[in-house]
Amino acid sequence: MKATRIISVLFIFIVYACTNTLQNEDIPILSISGGKVRGVLTDSSQVVVFKGIPYAALPIGELRWKKPQEVIPWDTIMIADKFGNIAMQYDFEPGCFWGDEFYWMGKPKKSEDCLFLNVWAPRVAVGNANANLPVAVYIHGGAFQQGYGNEISMDGDAWAQRGVVMLTINYRVGIEGFLSHPLLSSESEDGTSGNYGIYDQLAALQWVKKNIAQFGGNPNDITVFGQSAGARSVKFLVSSPLAKGLVSKAIILSGGGISTSAESFIPTDVLEKEGRDMLDLYGLKTLDQMRKATSKELKRAGEKYDRVIGNHTLRPHLDGVLITEDFTTAVNNNHIADIPYMIGYTADDNASFKQGDIERFAATRNTLSKQPTYCYLFARPLPGDNAGAFHTGELWYVFHTLQRSWRPFISADYELSDRIVDYFTNFVKYGNPSPDNRLDQWMPYTKDNPHVQVLQIK
Repeated sequence: MKATRIISVLFIFIVYACTNTLQNEDIPILSISGGKVRGVLTDSSQVVVFKGIPYAALPIGELRWKKPQEVIPWDTIMIADKFGNIAMQYDFEPGCFWGDEFYWMGKPKKSEDCLFLNVWAPRVAVGNANANLPVAVYIHGGAFQQGYGNEISMDGDAWAQRGVVMLTINYRVGIEGFLSHPLLSSESEDGTSGNYGIYDQLAALQWVKKNIAQFGGNPNDITVFGQSAGARSVKFLVSSPLAKGLVSKAIILSGGGISTSAESFIPTDVLEKEGRDMLDLYGLKTLDQMRKATSKELKRAGEKYDRVIGNHTLRPHLDGVLITEDFTTAVNNNHIADIPYMIGYTADDNASFKQGDIERFAATRNTLSKQPTYCYLFARPLPGDNAGAFHTGELWYVFHTLQRSWRPFISADYELSDRIVDYFTNFVKYGNPSPDNRLDQWMPYTKDNPHVQVLQIK
């Protein structure tokens, strides 16, 4: 009996595998920047995912610490069924909170060859350049030192099932993504260095603008959204003159709003001196030495600097070209993209992402623009421990991936996740999270009605 059962299971698996292969062969082959690509069906069979598509050239060798360049063409049809390498970074180990929460599924391969993106699109739209579906591009967090676009909590299937073409991206982080150095600035055409990770994000948006119609997306209807450092990235992009016209709507998750005064950035000359001191300390004193060093050597250079001098600063900074003013000043001067915004935080979020700064942003936008701003508070304490509604805890709900978490979610959590995905995808599609009577009404924030939508189980 047991042997018969095993044979039956094997037969079902073989039939499923063969059927799925035949279905995948029906997926159109797309011609995009670089070459031809074909995706694969997700388990829902309603969505096609394209994993690991390169959107820029490998940022290695002479291209290390350079702005992203055009993608290198390939000759054969790329079967996009595997996620690409993630950026060089430190690991969150099991035993620490973040390691246990998000990284227990294993460690993806890390490489400087990391400029990949992933696309989820409704099956019926793939290959139809006239489908004109709204597009959402997600930028991961990680303090600009860690993270990637296919973390365990992230998935675009539920969004694509609701008629949105959704993407996640990888970008350079840490020393590869944000090193400022006088030698790098002197060789640059605009006299700046650093911010390479933000330039990667910009290049990904430009790739989307150029190629997304092949996946059924509307290149003129792109929502950019991100959480934590990804949310700060969204703020940089909507206020950057280089991203003008690329973003139609924006969602800022746990990335703060605006302050009562201009935000402070470390001066460029200080960052350049720090970068030079860091590499000099390790004996990397010329551009040739800097670019021939291995990723491990760069990591050790950073570690040695931390031990001898103190923590280095590898973050975005005001370079006068890509990032020309701090976000608070840009908002107050009405220099950010004049588009609909959604912005919020979690009940037990980091102190810097507090409610006052969120509402201050919404109130200022209401004064300066006719475009709506929608505010939220994610208030559901996640079950399983006493961590509460912690920073990043909402991602399981936003991407409808509760089943991938170790936490003992109940049916009310799945209902909340469905509701949140509906709100967010409605905002992407209509610029309004509740355009009909199917959901609880979510009103825009105004001075007369300072509404903050509470996202909580019922």
